[in-house]
Amino acid sequence: MKEIIINDKDAGQRFDKLLVRYLGNAPVSFLYKMMRKKNITLNGKKASGKEMLSKGDIVRIFFSDETYEKFTTKTTEILQPKVQPLERSKIIYEDMNILVADKPAGVLSQKSKTTDISINEEILKYLLESGELTSDDMARVRPSVCNRLDRNTSGLILAGKTLAGLQTLSELLRSREFHKYYLCLVHGKMEGTQRLDGYLWKNEKNNKVTVLSEEQIQSGTYHDAKPISTRYHVLGSDGEVTLLEVLLITGRSHQIRAHLASIGHPILGDVKYGKANASGCLEKKYDLKYQLLHSYKMIFPEITGKLSYLSGQTFEAPLPKTFDRIVKEHIKGEN
Repeated sequence: MKEIIINDKDAGQRFDKLLVRYLGNAPVSFLYKMMRKKNITLNGKKASGKEMLSKGDIVRIFFSDETYEKFTTKTTEILQPKVQPLERSKIIYEDMNILVADKPAGVLSQKSKTTDISINEEILKYLLESGELTSDDMARVRPSVCNRLDRNTSGLILAGKTLAGLQTLSELLRSREFHKYYLCLVHGKMEGTQRLDGYLWKNEKNNKVTVLSEEQIQSGTYHDAKPISTRYHVLGSDGEVTLLEVLLITGRSHQIRAHLASIGHPILGDVKYGKANASGCLEKKYDLKYQLLHSYKMIFPEITGKLSYLSGQTFEAPLPKTFDRIVKEHIKGEN
């Protein structure tokens, strides 16, 4: 018999959801059958799986050791041996519920195939090695990255460490109250502050998006295009390049890159959306491997519940070295 005492990390979720996470290799139908037969109990009683767990609840699993091992999710199935822990220098903020990291360009936010290594796996490895996370914890509530940045975009990544952290961050990211600011260097001279609106259509075959006008949407060809809004403010320019602060009002795939390229100001280093429009001189001069787009600031709105202490908090990530060097050499001052 195995016994699980529900702690703060486990509380607040449905019983069946916990069982699916903890016994990840077992068919869901099997878990419900075991609850009906009282081979899995909650506080010594028969359970339906719909119960909401509270701190101190006791789960008992009456399996043989062999059956228990067969169905328990193993840490080795989640992390490859070659995964390195997240460097502490990349941690912007951390508490018991969340972690804010500075993702370098060239690193995936989350893996798309089993052989990938992303910052998500690096965070898990860091939590395991620091002792904040155990194999049992990972099976019950697995910490995870909650927002995504393109592989070649750097900056702030949010990860939930507990159920409360995961749920709250996910809800905030779906709302427009959560403010995400980016810095980018674009080709050409720009001035002032402006909001850009349009529609974004994604070609799944080549993983490239197109920004469309309302007239194009009405034609019916791009019926599944999504509305987008991007606001930018010019911080400085030397006439050749312009430094922008961008507020992402909607958060679509490649939105900032495609939106700026659509008005003739592609981001430096952006091969996918900028190659046809940019001369490439600065890219060659600085040997740019990635687009100069950096998620540098996030501002939390008013929050209720367990993470209310984060209300109004602002987190910032410093510019990468090459990005910072180009800004200092080309941007004379801020407006």
